[in-house]
Amino acid sequence: MTNPDLRRFAPAAARNRDPILEVLRRHLPPTGLVLEVASGSGEHVVHFAAALPDLTFQPSDPDADARASIDAWVAESGLANIRSALPADASATAWPLDAADAVVCINMIHIAPWAAAEGLVRGAAAILPSAAPLILYGPYRRGGAHTAPSNAAFDADLRARNPTWGVRDLEAVAALAASSGFGPPEVTAMPANNLIVVFRRT
Repeated sequence: MTNPDLRRFAPAAARNRDPILEVLRRHLPPTGLVLEVASGSGEHVVHFAAALPDLTFQPSDPDADARASIDAWVAESGLANIRSALPADASATAWPLDAADAVVCINMIHIAPWAAAEGLVRGAAAILPSAAPLILYGPYRRGGAHTAPSNAAFDADLRARNPTWGVRDLEAVAALAASSGFGPPEVTAMPANNLIVVFRRT
């Protein structure tokens, strides 16, 4: 009897992993530990770790099935620079990691309550040294408006599924980050009307 394949497959990950990696190359340190919050299927972290072998990656996710998928992808990859997935909840008061050189979070804060964004920023501030990056990817509103009709439709769908979810205002996220000791965001436009937003610990 063969063991079941625990890997999950997210179609969006295959589409966006290379554009995200291109931006990560500019912002991640050359060496050190990168914490990925809400790693999901695990496809992103394996792709990034393969391309950036001098960095060590720490994936995490609060969902046990997601962690099983992450660890299955890591095992299949054979990469030595990825740690086993941690059961980390972004909104928790304490994270199971005391320090990191960068924090990456992809497609989380719009598919989670605002408390998750608050916890993400608070937790990242607690473990990052000065000038280290907190890197967020996903859709955002700017100036109170959606950047594309598709994002408006996506936002409506999210809020219909859960009223605490929704595409966030970039200005609100920047204010939240500033309140936890991060500088102003550096914003990079990405395909499919997404943004990468980089905050650096002051």
